[in-house]
Amino acid sequence: MQTKPQIDYDEDVLLLEETVDVRDLVVYNDDVNTFEHVIKTLIDVCGHEPEQAEQCTLLIHYKGQCTVKHGTFDELAGMCTAIHDRGISADVI
Repeated sequence: MQTKPQIDYDEDVLLLEETVDVRDLVVYNDDVNTFEHVIKTLIDVCGHEPEQAEQCTLLIHYKGQCTVKHGTFDELAGMCTAIHDRGISADVI
């Protein structure tokens, strides 16, 4: 009778995870800016395609706000400032 010795392996595994705090860039409705201005801003600042910018603008108009971009605070802060510079209300939340 032959038996093979059983070998136990005890390994510690260190799992490194990078946590990223994902934020939203939210644009708010107002009674001042035109649809065309908001659409152009979303295309220029956020890199939206025209159809996406138009859909977001409709949501902003009818719902009062729309999340137009997701990302880290550092990525969105500059976009938020650029949107403010064009006279449109926005926040990174």
